[in-house]
Amino acid sequence: MGKILVIGAGGVSSVAVHKMAQLIAAGSGPFSEIILASRTLSKCDAIAESVRQRTGVAISTAQIDADDVPALTALIEREKPVLVVNLALPYQDLPIMDACLATGTDYLDTANYEPRDEAKFEYKWQWDYQDRFKDAGIMALLGSGFDPGVTSVFTCWLKKHHFDRIDTLDILDCNGGDHGQHFATNFNPEINIREVTANSRHWENGEWVEGPPLTHKQTFDFEAVGPKNMYQMYHEEIESLKTHLPEIQRIRFWMTFGDAYLTHLEVLQNVGMTRIDPVMYEGREIIPLQFLKAVLPEPASLGETTKGNTNIGVIATGVKDGVQKTLYVKNICSHEAAFEETGNQGVSYTTGVPAMIGAAMMVSGEWRGQGVFNMEEFDPDPFMAMLNEHGLPWTLEELEGPLPF
Repeated sequence: MGKILVIGAGGVSSVAVHKMAQLIAAGSGPFSEIILASRTLSKCDAIAESVRQRTGVAISTAQIDADDVPALTALIEREKPVLVVNLALPYQDLPIMDACLATGTDYLDTANYEPRDEAKFEYKWQWDYQDRFKDAGIMALLGSGFDPGVTSVFTCWLKKHHFDRIDTLDILDCNGGDHGQHFATNFNPEINIREVTANSRHWENGEWVEGPPLTHKQTFDFEAVGPKNMYQMYHEEIESLKTHLPEIQRIRFWMTFGDAYLTHLEVLQNVGMTRIDPVMYEGREIIPLQFLKAVLPEPASLGETTKGNTNIGVIATGVKDGVQKTLYVKNICSHEAAFEETGNQGVSYTTGVPAMIGAAMMVSGEWRGQGVFNMEEFDPDPFMAMLNEHGLPWTLEELEGPLPF
């Protein structure tokens, strides 16, 4: 049993804290107490009240600037959690890791670090903490969301139980929900738009293959959603999967977007609103993308209006006992069911639940180590079991053959 400090007060954090509290209420999990901290205390208090009403569990709240390492260190030293769950912005991964190092506390996040002034997504900065975390005798688990996160667990589970070798892997992320807005993002707008407008990259035959953003499109018929256009993108789990499963010859990531979303995005790019460099406005510097984030709907506010399903999974082609086969593991999540349970939409739910499960793996001792780890480095079976038990059930099917594209 252990106390958890959760940093961040968005939709993902809300889901993770609700799910942790459910285990506390049932007396069936490894969590004993939750502290929720963020820059805006009122957001923490609102989540705490929802948790109290839904589960009867009281959680503590605190105000913290996640960029302020001394203040974070003082908070951790005062509260003495066994684990810090970072559900803040990816820019803040490194200062939170520094505070964990200073206090000898385990660390978990759902997205890799990226610098504020460059849309560059790679694990190098966090992998560089390996020796420091190992020498401190503490553990960091990176990317315990859905993608990255569950998609890597799906892949490792397939390798463990169904393949001698995986040759190709495609990660498919479909959000079939409709939030009723002209333009909105289902997670932090700043992070979402930086990710979508970056060049596409995939791993093939031992090297990176790069192309312009949103230029490689395929149509795929997603169960419980229907046919959708999906676009090849770069996503961080490609880097960790090719590192920890080097046998895979090709790894691609696909995400669906509607035509209206892409039209709005093109206009915003054309008028300079997706820029991440500062511009002068009325005598002060502003970042256009950060200003855009301020005027777009808050993703956590979309839960009540979002209808439909997400469908996220992996399609792997490989060999078992000399025979080639293609398997598809996926989860389908209802936005309406997610909102009914936690007050949040399905995109937040599919990230927040794996964050809770990753925390449970660490606190219970199912996944342990000293240093910095990705999801592929641990036994997938207990994580897969908890997905089924805690709201993200998965299915397995064999396809007739490899993807035709």
